[in-house]
Amino acid sequence: MEIALWMRSSEPASTSSNTLTLALAGDTMLGRSVAERLRVSPPESLVHPDVVEAARRADLFVLNLECCVSDRGTQWPRPDKPFFFRAPPAAVRTLTHLGIDCVTLANNHALDYGQEALLDTFEHLTTAGIQWVGAGPHVERARRPVVIESNGFRLAVLGVTDHPEDFAAGPESPGVAYADLWNEVPSWLVEAVAEAGERVDAVLVTPHWGPNMTPQPVPHVRRAARALVEAGATLVAGHSAHVFHGIEGAVLFDMGDFLDDYAVDPELRNDLGLLFLVTLDRVGPLRVEAIPLRLEFCFTRMARGEEAEWIGRRFRQACADLGTEVIEENGRLVAGLR
Repeated sequence: MEIALWMRSSEPASTSSNTLTLALAGDTMLGRSVAERLRVSPPESLVHPDVVEAARRADLFVLNLECCVSDRGTQWPRPDKPFFFRAPPAAVRTLTHLGIDCVTLANNHALDYGQEALLDTFEHLTTAGIQWVGAGPHVERARRPVVIESNGFRLAVLGVTDHPEDFAAGPESPGVAYADLWNEVPSWLVEAVAEAGERVDAVLVTPHWGPNMTPQPVPHVRRAARALVEAGATLVAGHSAHVFHGIEGAVLFDMGDFLDDYAVDPELRNDLGLLFLVTLDRVGPLRVEAIPLRLEFCFTRMARGEEAEWIGRRFRQACADLGTEVIEENGRLVAGLR
C-alpha cells in the first residue's frame, strides 16, 4: 500500500525521536453559523490564543474535520438527513493557525454538499499544506494512510467511519473510508494498520464511530477498538458522540467536540470538551494530558472555575469506569499509562 509522507517544518517540541507529543481534538465543525462568523471575523479569532498556544506545543496536531470546505456543491439528496455543514475556504486559515498537520474526513458530513465540494476540500487542504485521511477521489486513496513526521518520528494516520454507508468511496468515485464496524473490523482495515506499522514508528487510527450523545462507548465501539489494537494500532482516538469518553490503554474512545455551533445538551454538556496531548513511543501511549475546554457559540477557550471542575469530575469517572486513573496537574487532567 502506498503511503504519503508529510514532515512538519516548524521546530518540534520533543528533543528525542524516541517519543512524540501528539495534539488531538475531536469534532471540529466550521460550517453553518461558524461560516457566518467567518464572514465578519478573522479565521484566527475562532479559538482563544491560550488554546492555540497549548496545541502548538505538541510536535503534531490531528483532528476530525466535520464538514467540507467549499463554495460549491448541492446538499446530499437524502430525505432523512437533518444537518448539512459546509465551511468557506477561509476556514482553512483557522486550521493553519492552530498548527494542524492532518485532518480526518472520514465522517458523516464530508459529503454534505456532494462530491464536487469534497474534491474542493482536498484541494484547499493540500494548498494549505494540511494532510488528510479517511476520504479520497476513489476508495484506494480514501483507505490509504498518510505519514506525518516530526524530529525523525514517523506517525502513520488512518481514518475510517462506520456511518453513513452511502458516503463510501467507490473504485472511481469520491467518498469516505467506510467500514461496517457495527459487525466487525474488515480485513482491509486490519491489513492497512498492520502494513503501516511495518514502515513507521507508530500508527494512529482515528475512527468516527457510534451514535451521537452517548455518555460512554457502546459495545460495537469497544469491540472494534480491541480489534484495531490487536491489528497493530499504537493509538486509537475516536469521535462521533460529541461527548468525551474515557481512556482504556491505547484507546481514547471519544474526544468529544472542539469547535462548533451545536445545541447544548444540559446533562451531557457537549459544550465542555478536552484537548488531548498524548506522549507516545513505538510501543504505545506513555502519558495523556487532557486540557479542559469551553465551547461557546462558534468560539473555543480554556474552561475555568466550575466548568473545569465539572469536566474533571466527569473525565475522571469515565476513565475510572475503564480502569484508568486520572490525576490533576496544574489544571490539566493526566493519565500515566506506563
